[in-house]
Amino acid sequence: MAVYEISPARGALLNRPVELIGFALIVGQLVYVAASYLQGSWPVGVPNDFVDVWAAGRLVLQGHPAAVYDWPTHKAMEVMALGHPFDGYFGWHYPPTYLPIAALLAQLPYVPAQYIFLAATFCAYLFCLRGIIGERAGFFLAAAFPAVLANVIAGQNGFLSAALLGGTLLMLNARPILAGVLLGLLTYKPHLGLLFPLALAAGGHWRAFVTASVVAALMAIASWAAFGTETWQAFFANIGHTSQAFLADGWADFAKLQTAFGLVRMLGGSEPLAWIVQVALALMSAAAIIALWRSRPDDELKAAALATGALLATPYLYTYDLVVLAVPLGFLWWLARMRGFLPYELAGIGLACLLLLSFPLVKAPVGFAAVLVVAALIARRVWPSWRDAFSVA
Repeated sequence: MAVYEISPARGALLNRPVELIGFALIVGQLVYVAASYLQGSWPVGVPNDFVDVWAAGRLVLQGHPAAVYDWPTHKAMEVMALGHPFDGYFGWHYPPTYLPIAALLAQLPYVPAQYIFLAATFCAYLFCLRGIIGERAGFFLAAAFPAVLANVIAGQNGFLSAALLGGTLLMLNARPILAGVLLGLLTYKPHLGLLFPLALAAGGHWRAFVTASVVAALMAIASWAAFGTETWQAFFANIGHTSQAFLADGWADFAKLQTAFGLVRMLGGSEPLAWIVQVALALMSAAAIIALWRSRPDDELKAAALATGALLATPYLYTYDLVVLAVPLGFLWWLARMRGFLPYELAGIGLACLLLLSFPLVKAPVGFAAVLVVAALIARRVWPSWRDAFSVA
């Protein structure tokens, strides 16, 4: 292993500065949210993504679950939620397994429902990162992470995704059944779990693998029993519409897609070229994850790599989804605190955060660049053990 820039003992001295910097960033984010609220632009003045959740839930409560995938019907319910018409459309692209959550939230008025959803999932995210980092500074680092603000303003589920994905990795060895349950719940957003079956199989985590499969199957069966075959048929038909609208036609702006696919399309590349690049990156990520999870590096490195690979493998990712990037950064931070920071590692973590922070000012897939920076930091820690293994062989 290379000489460390910051030893574990000196790294402990970072706690106070990290907490202060984190506190300053949290205050800045709170000021931004408060200003948006006072200006009437959040959460009701300008529609955000939560309106599609509430509208879907209302349709379920009215006895029309399949209608959530009918764009004109769903849009009309969104207009009713806000009380005024608006341009564009916030589509419901989730499987029927997520509809019970939407229906539960829709029993409340629109604004309180959004507050409660964000607060509850934020707490789950905070405690997950605190568990990964293992000290009080984890609360500050998690709350100050730049993607937090993007998720709050969008009214999205990035906190939920990060808590489920991070909780799966955190519990995998100590409580594999619980880890499997969390991973099964993550299937509400299946594109974030593409590499998990490969990693669990490669690492021999069969209890978590089977549990996740059972939970996912039970959720699907329960939603089928509750909402009917018609709803599932509408969901599968909607996948094609969604792919065409967002990945082919760029309805939501390719510059907002934080993926290799989005980068190629933003630069003017064709759709086939974008798919070639995206699939190639996904296959390379899968190969790296299989090799890593079959080898002997630290479990924390494996977890960080899998969380990062999950973000690289999917073509459909937005800034609010990058709350998940806090998970691999949390595992890296824990490793660095225990063993010392590698030269420029702290600067690399800062660069990834700065890239996310720049998104409102830079209309480009800067979040994808941040994921690549984190992937490089992980590869840097993994390489010495692989190099030694190759030299012995």
